[in-house]
Amino acid sequence: MASLSSAALFGAACLAALTVSPASAADVPTFEMTLKDHVFTPSEIEVPANQRFQIKLTNADATPDEFDSHDLRVEKVVGGGQTGIIRVQPLVPGRYMFMGEYHAATARGVVTAK
Repeated sequence: MASLSSAALFGAACLAALTVSPASAADVPTFEMTLKDHVFTPSEIEVPANQRFQIKLTNADATPDEFDSHDLRVEKVVGGGQTGIIRVQPLVPGRYMFMGEYHAATARGVVTAK
């Protein structure tokens, strides 16, 4: 029984040594955006290229919408009156389109990575 306990402790120590702690939220640039009357404000943001970032989206509408971007490879439903965080992986320099899927005619925007 003692050898099993020692093996379990050794395994846990190895796992802890291999665990990489993620960067704190303070290390990730955050861009604030509001969705109101099915329109994103600002509708264009400039982000640093080759660096993770996040968008803090406040949905000021009464109904939910989905922040959707094939270009950014993200989808996130944010309920009416709610705030959501959209995490985006590093981007090469370029322009990336996004939309509010439930109101795509008016909820549109662009992320430019420089």
